[in-house]
Amino acid sequence: MGNENLITDKIYRQIMAIRDSGTCNMFDLPRVQEEAYKMGFYELVVFLNEHKKEYAEFILTGKR
Repeated sequence: MGNENLITDKIYRQIMAIRDSGTCNMFDLPRVQEEAYKMGFYELVVFLNEHKKEYAEFILTGKR
């Protein structure tokens, strides 16, 4: 079982939207959560609270 079950298409799109905005370093988790909240990406805020390791692996490797 890999990260593909955790990083859904919706979470993926939300991560990419924050990345593409260029507003923060994607490794600065509190800042990413703040941006997610501002953008109404509440699913991503919860995901980041519960799956920090999987998020970091995704950011490092790009593999879902």
